[in-house]
Amino acid sequence: MLLTPTTPTKSLDPAYKLRPEREQIERFKDRFKTLFGYIDEKESEENIKDHLMDFLKEVYYKESYVVAPKGKTDFVIHLGKDAASPAGVLFEVKRPANRSEMVSRENLNTKAFHELLLYYFQERSRDRNSDLRHCVVTNVYEWYIFDAALIDRVFYRNAWLKKEYTAWATGQKVSRNNDLF
Repeated sequence: MLLTPTTPTKSLDPAYKLRPEREQIERFKDRFKTLFGYIDEKESEENIKDHLMDFLKEVYYKESYVVAPKGKTDFVIHLGKDAASPAGVLFEVKRPANRSEMVSRENLNTKAFHELLLYYFQERSRDRNSDLRHCVVTNVYEWYIFDAALIDRVFYRNAWLKKEYTAWATGQKVSRNNDLF
Protein backbone atom coordinates (compact mmCIF):
# COMPACT_ATOMS: atom_id res chain seq x y z
CA MET A 1 0.00 0.00 0.00
CA LEU A 2 1.48 3.35 -1.02
CA LEU A 3 0.73 6.26 1.27
CA THR A 4 -0.63 9.37 -0.39
CA PRO A 5 0.29 12.43 1.65
CA THR A 6 -2.25 15.22 1.90
CA THR A 7 -2.28 18.57 3.60
CA PRO A 8 -4.23 18.90 6.84
CA THR A 9 -6.75 21.12 5.04
CA LYS A 10 -7.45 18.54 2.35
CA SER A 11 -7.57 15.61 4.76
CA LEU A 12 -10.14 17.08 7.13
CA ASP A 13 -13.82 16.46 6.72
CA PRO A 14 -15.51 19.83 5.94
CA ALA A 15 -17.53 19.46 9.15
CA TYR A 16 -14.31 19.76 11.17
CA LYS A 17 -13.03 22.89 9.47
CA LEU A 18 -13.46 25.54 12.12
CA ARG A 19 -11.74 28.87 12.37
CA PRO A 20 -9.75 28.81 15.59
CA GLU A 21 -9.59 31.89 17.73
CA ARG A 22 -6.25 33.71 18.07
CA GLU A 23 -6.00 32.53 21.70
CA GLN A 24 -6.26 28.89 20.58
CA ILE A 25 -3.56 29.38 17.96
CA GLU A 26 -1.24 31.03 20.48
CA ARG A 27 -1.87 28.26 23.04
CA PHE A 28 -1.10 25.65 20.38
CA LYS A 29 2.15 27.37 19.37
CA ASP A 30 3.22 27.78 22.99
CA ARG A 31 2.46 24.17 23.94
CA PHE A 32 4.03 22.88 20.70
CA LYS A 33 7.31 24.66 21.51
CA THR A 34 7.14 23.28 25.04
CA LEU A 35 6.54 19.76 23.70
CA PHE A 36 9.60 19.92 21.46
CA GLY A 37 11.63 21.30 24.35
CA TYR A 38 10.81 18.18 26.37
CA ILE A 39 11.69 15.73 23.63
CA ASP A 40 15.03 14.02 24.06
CA GLU A 41 15.54 11.52 21.27
CA LYS A 42 17.48 9.25 23.61
CA GLU A 43 14.68 9.10 26.18
CA SER A 44 12.37 6.14 26.53
CA GLU A 45 9.21 5.68 24.51
CA GLU A 46 7.23 6.06 27.76
CA ASN A 47 8.68 9.53 28.25
CA ILE A 48 7.70 10.55 24.71
CA LYS A 49 4.16 9.21 25.24
CA ASP A 50 3.74 11.13 28.49
CA HIS A 51 4.78 14.44 26.91
CA LEU A 52 2.59 13.83 23.88
CA MET A 53 -0.47 13.01 26.01
CA ASP A 54 0.12 16.15 28.09
CA PHE A 55 0.33 18.22 24.90
CA LEU A 56 -2.94 16.81 23.53
CA LYS A 57 -4.72 17.30 26.84
CA GLU A 58 -3.55 20.89 27.23
CA VAL A 59 -4.25 21.98 23.67
CA TYR A 60 -7.35 20.09 22.57
CA TYR A 61 -8.93 17.52 24.81
CA LYS A 62 -8.84 18.78 28.39
CA GLU A 63 -12.52 19.62 28.72
CA SER A 64 -14.38 17.07 26.64
CA TYR A 65 -12.31 13.91 26.10
CA VAL A 66 -10.04 11.60 28.06
CA VAL A 67 -6.52 11.04 26.72
CA ALA A 68 -4.98 8.05 28.50
CA PRO A 69 -3.20 4.72 28.09
CA LYS A 70 -5.51 1.77 27.57
CA GLY A 71 -4.27 -1.76 28.15
CA LYS A 72 -1.17 -2.30 26.05
CA THR A 73 -2.18 0.39 23.56
CA ASP A 74 0.24 3.29 23.91
CA PHE A 75 -2.67 5.62 24.47
CA VAL A 76 -6.12 6.50 23.15
CA ILE A 77 -8.42 9.45 22.92
CA HIS A 78 -11.76 8.38 24.33
CA LEU A 79 -14.95 9.68 22.78
CA GLY A 80 -16.26 10.99 26.08
CA LYS A 81 -15.32 12.60 29.36
CA ASP A 82 -14.51 9.33 31.14
CA ALA A 83 -12.34 6.29 30.50
CA ALA A 84 -15.42 4.06 30.26
CA SER A 85 -16.36 5.70 26.97
CA PRO A 86 -15.11 3.92 23.83
CA ALA A 87 -11.77 4.75 22.29
CA GLY A 88 -12.04 6.91 19.18
CA VAL A 89 -8.36 7.32 18.29
CA LEU A 90 -5.57 4.77 18.81
CA PHE A 91 -1.95 5.87 19.10
CA GLU A 92 1.27 3.96 18.53
CA VAL A 93 4.25 6.07 19.59
CA LYS A 94 7.92 5.46 18.77
CA ARG A 95 11.04 7.27 19.93
CA PRO A 96 12.40 9.61 17.24
CA ALA A 97 15.71 7.72 17.30
CA ASN A 98 13.95 4.41 16.62
CA ARG A 99 13.88 4.69 12.81
CA SER A 100 13.85 0.94 12.17
CA GLU A 101 10.41 0.45 13.78
CA MET A 102 8.80 3.64 12.50
CA VAL A 103 6.43 3.82 9.53
CA SER A 104 7.49 5.73 6.44
CA ARG A 105 5.76 6.70 3.20
CA GLU A 106 7.64 3.92 1.46
CA ASN A 107 7.22 1.24 4.13
CA LEU A 108 4.18 0.37 6.22
CA ASN A 109 5.58 -3.08 7.00
CA THR A 110 7.10 -2.01 10.31
CA LYS A 111 6.72 -2.92 13.96
CA ALA A 112 4.87 0.34 14.64
CA PHE A 113 2.20 -0.43 12.06
CA HIS A 114 1.93 -4.07 13.14
CA GLU A 115 1.35 -2.95 16.73
CA LEU A 116 -1.24 -0.42 15.60
CA LEU A 117 -3.09 -3.18 13.72
CA LEU A 118 -2.96 -5.41 16.80
CA TYR A 119 -4.49 -2.64 18.92
CA TYR A 120 -7.16 -2.08 16.28
CA PHE A 121 -8.02 -5.80 16.17
CA GLN A 122 -8.21 -5.90 19.97
CA GLU A 123 -10.52 -2.89 20.10
CA ARG A 124 -12.82 -4.32 17.44
CA SER A 125 -12.82 -7.97 18.56
CA ARG A 126 -12.25 -8.03 22.31
CA ASP A 127 -13.83 -4.69 23.22
CA ARG A 128 -16.53 -4.74 20.50
CA ASN A 129 -15.65 -1.13 19.67
CA SER A 130 -16.96 -0.04 16.30
CA ASP A 131 -16.61 3.67 17.16
CA LEU A 132 -12.95 4.03 16.18
CA ARG A 133 -12.30 7.06 13.98
CA HIS A 134 -8.53 7.21 13.46
CA CYS A 135 -5.33 5.27 14.07
CA VAL A 136 -2.10 7.23 14.53
CA VAL A 137 1.57 6.30 14.37
CA THR A 138 3.94 9.05 15.47
CA ASN A 139 7.43 9.76 16.72
CA VAL A 140 6.39 13.37 17.51
CA TYR A 141 8.20 14.70 14.43
CA GLU A 142 6.30 12.55 11.90
CA TRP A 143 2.59 11.79 12.05
CA TYR A 144 0.79 9.07 10.08
CA ILE A 145 -2.95 9.34 10.59
CA PHE A 146 -5.07 6.55 9.16
CA ASP A 147 -8.82 6.59 8.75
CA ALA A 148 -10.13 3.70 10.88
CA ALA A 149 -12.61 2.83 8.11
CA LEU A 150 -9.67 2.15 5.79
CA ILE A 151 -7.93 -0.02 8.43
CA ASP A 152 -11.22 -1.88 8.85
CA ARG A 153 -11.75 -2.42 5.14
CA VAL A 154 -8.19 -3.40 4.21
CA PHE A 155 -7.04 -5.33 7.29
CA TYR A 156 -9.85 -6.18 9.73
CA ARG A 157 -12.10 -7.61 7.03
CA ASN A 158 -9.25 -9.68 5.59
CA ALA A 159 -10.42 -13.22 6.40
CA TRP A 160 -6.93 -14.73 6.63
CA LEU A 161 -5.61 -11.96 8.90
CA LYS A 162 -8.68 -12.11 11.12
CA LYS A 163 -8.29 -15.90 11.44
CA GLU A 164 -4.61 -15.47 12.39
CA TYR A 165 -5.51 -12.83 14.98
CA THR A 166 -8.22 -15.04 16.49
CA ALA A 167 -5.81 -17.98 16.72
CA TRP A 168 -3.23 -15.74 18.39
CA ALA A 169 -5.77 -14.14 20.77
CA THR A 170 -7.20 -17.49 21.89
CA GLY A 171 -3.78 -19.00 22.61
CA GLN A 172 -3.68 -21.37 19.64
CA LYS A 173 -0.26 -20.10 18.58
CA VAL A 174 3.10 -20.95 20.11
CA SER A 175 3.00 -17.73 22.15
CA ARG A 176 0.70 -14.82 22.99
CA ASN A 177 3.65 -12.45 22.64
CA ASN A 178 2.72 -9.35 20.61
CA ASP A 179 5.71 -9.92 18.34
CA LEU A 180 4.22 -13.23 17.18
CA PHE A 181 1.08 -11.52 15.95
